[in-house]
Amino acid sequence: MSKALRALQARKAQHLKDARAITDLAAKEGRDLTDDEKAQFEAHAASIEAVNAAITREQTLIAEEAQMGIEVPASATIVVEDNREADPRRGFRSFGEFAQAVRAAANQGHRSLDERLRIGAVAPTTFGNEAAGDDGGFLVPPDFAREIWRLSDMLSEGALVPLTDNTEIGGNSMVFPKDETTPWGTDGIRAYWQAEASLANQTKPKFGASIMRLYKLMALVPVTDELLDDASALTSYLPTKTADSIRWKTNEAILFGTGAGQPQGAFAGNVTVTVAKETGQATLTLLPANLFKMIARLPPGSMSRAVWLMGPDTLPALFGLTLGSYPIYLPAGASTGGMQPSPYGMLLGRPIVISQHAAAFSAQGDVLLADLKFYRTITKVGGVQTATSMHLYFDADAAAFRTTYRIDGQPSIATPIAQAKGTNTLSPFVQLAAR
Repeated sequence: MSKALRALQARKAQHLKDARAITDLAAKEGRDLTDDEKAQFEAHAASIEAVNAAITREQTLIAEEAQMGIEVPASATIVVEDNREADPRRGFRSFGEFAQAVRAAANQGHRSLDERLRIGAVAPTTFGNEAAGDDGGFLVPPDFAREIWRLSDMLSEGALVPLTDNTEIGGNSMVFPKDETTPWGTDGIRAYWQAEASLANQTKPKFGASIMRLYKLMALVPVTDELLDDASALTSYLPTKTADSIRWKTNEAILFGTGAGQPQGAFAGNVTVTVAKETGQATLTLLPANLFKMIARLPPGSMSRAVWLMGPDTLPALFGLTLGSYPIYLPAGASTGGMQPSPYGMLLGRPIVISQHAAAFSAQGDVLLADLKFYRTITKVGGVQTATSMHLYFDADAAAFRTTYRIDGQPSIATPIAQAKGTNTLSPFVQLAAR
């Protein structure tokens, strides 16, 4: 610190001390400042303001003088590092530019390999390994992989994974504890009214285990030579088509997966409740009573989370459905009492998701009602795993973009829930029967 700056700060400290003494004396005597004290206080305040301005000027001069007087020792060295590995795009401006670099490497037999493609590549092995650049593939930069993950899952209309009870895991499997007992059941933890001095009724939890293992989902997008020549088109085409493929297959598995080499679907097991059609109901019709009975089969708490899933051909049947003189379907744009509507409107207070996964109109499963928080999924940390799972590869004149995404899922309960004082079972996954 310069001598001038220290002197200025000392002057400021003295003025502050003198001003404080004036106010402290008045406070001690329980009175306001006298006219003479006010004049003294204002003089100190003006001096403090002037010193502050002088301090600011001195600090500016010190900073400028420091920049002018920088000396580099003769022994000093300057180190330059390639920071492209820290760049999530690995030095590429766009995904299309990356794809073109891979194409050039494949066509020229790696004789003029773009150095950016070597970043993060693993050593080649004795077999054809898509994780090694020299064996036919190149690791996709993380930033481009995240874009595919964003398009396929988190921000896309109709994606179901965000609606599930999802857990990201670093390994390949996960064991979840399972307790399907109810407060009114005959086993598990139960409470009893206890008489004075009587022995307590002992109960114990009834736990099971649900083991889930990640399955691999692969998306393959063919690419023409013309498209490979256009970096801008590649950037918009490949991530979007790959995301469409991942989203479609993931949604289909969450709803109707077989459980063999893929997730167990919410509507493919024993937990699904099917609501029968009304007596004498004609084919190709949808009645309010069908929907009322579906709502009634939801467990307590599911109403606030459930969504309707139906195909586009079912949507016209909703217009005109009423409860007395009140419509039960509110199209998008209608007043929803402050509730955020879906693009396809609200039905009995719950949002509608138009989905190609639902059955054809009037077939069983054309109207689905699901609380997907009762559906448990596990996904690999980070979504698309760029370091091990996603590569561009080329075979002769054909080019393709391949992405792998690892997921497993299953309902968190195995069977419908029996009511304490009711005849119908309840389920978070309800479908309408054929009509």
